[in-house]
Amino acid sequence: MIWRSMGESILLSLFLFGTVIYVLNYYGYIRPFTNWREGITISLILIGVVAILGGAYGYWSGSRTTRRLELLQDAMLHLEKGNLSRPVPDLGQDEIGRIGDQLGRISTRWEEQVSSLQRLSTNNAELAEKAKLSAVVEERQRLARELHDAVSQQLFAISMTATAVGRTLEKDFDKAKRQIALIEEMSSVAQSEMRALLLHLRPVHLEGKRLSQGLMELLQELQAKVPIEIAWDMDESIKLPKGIEDHLFRIVQEALSNTLRHSKASQMELKLQRPSEHIRLSIRDNGVGFELDENKHASYGIQSMKERVNEIGGAIQFVTAPGKGTRIEIRVPILTEEGGDTTDGSGNQSVAGG
Repeated sequence: MIWRSMGESILLSLFLFGTVIYVLNYYGYIRPFTNWREGITISLILIGVVAILGGAYGYWSGSRTTRRLELLQDAMLHLEKGNLSRPVPDLGQDEIGRIGDQLGRISTRWEEQVSSLQRLSTNNAELAEKAKLSAVVEERQRLARELHDAVSQQLFAISMTATAVGRTLEKDFDKAKRQIALIEEMSSVAQSEMRALLLHLRPVHLEGKRLSQGLMELLQELQAKVPIEIAWDMDESIKLPKGIEDHLFRIVQEALSNTLRHSKASQMELKLQRPSEHIRLSIRDNGVGFELDENKHASYGIQSMKERVNEIGGAIQFVTAPGKGTRIEIRVPILTEEGGDTTDGSGNQSVAGG
C-alpha cells in the first residue's frame, strides 16, 4: 500500500507541476532559457525535486494509513479471539477513525453480552443445583440407554460369535481364528465403551470444588483405570463463576469420553491456564484423529461442546486430521467480578504425568 501511495503522489505532483508551468508560461511569467542545455538541466532538477517531494508525502501518508489499518486489524483479531479487555485505539477523525469508533462500540456491546451470558450461566448453575436429584436420575437413565445400545449389543455379538467358534473350530480352523480375532476386537470396543460410561458416572456438578480440583480428581481416577499416559498442567489458583466451572467440567468429561471411545490414543494432555483476561483450556491426544465434517459433529459430541462453550461466551477450536491426533482449544473471557484474578501470588501449578 505504501508503494502505491508513493506512486500516486509522484504522478499527481508531476501533473500539478506540469499544469502550473503551463499556466505560468501561457501568461508570460516564465522567461525563455538562454540555451537548451540550461532548460533541460533546470527542468530535470525541478522534476526531480517535485518527484522526491511527492514520493516523500506519499510515503508519509501511506505509512500513516497503513499503521492505523494495522492497529485496526490487530484490534479485530483480538476481538475475534475473544480478548475483550484490549480497547480499540484512537484512530483519528476520518473514515478509519469512525470505523475504529464503531468497532469499539461493537466490542463494548459484545463484552456486555458475554458478561450477561456468564451471569445467566451462573444463575442456571444455581437452578441446576436445586434440581440435582432430577439431573442424577436423568443421567442414570441416559447411561442405562447407552449400556443397552452399545455395551449390551457388543456383549451379545461376542456371545454369538463365541458360539459360532465352537461349531467351526473343528471344521474350519482358519475361520475360527478369524472369529476369535473378531471377538478380541469387539471386547476391546466394549471395554472402551464401559470406560467412557464409567467416566460419566462422575457427579453432574463439582459439588463445591474448584474446577482444577475436580479435573485433577477426574484425571487421577482415569489414570488408574485406563492404559493411557495422562499429563496435566493446571493453575490451581484459578477461581471462576460456578456456571463457567460446571460447563468446562462437563466439556472435559465429554472430550475424555470421546477419546476413550474413538481415538485409540496412548497419550493425553490437559492444560488449564489463565494467561491474561481469559481462561485457556487445552485437551490433546495422539490418537487416530478424524475428518472435521458435519457428520462427525454429532457422533463425536462436538456440537454438545460447542453449545456449552457458546453458553459461557467462549470460543472453541478443533484441530485434527486422520492419523494426526486431536487438539481442542477453548478460550473463555473473564469479565465478571466473581471471575476476577484470585491468584494467591505464588503461581502454584500441579503437573503430573503417567
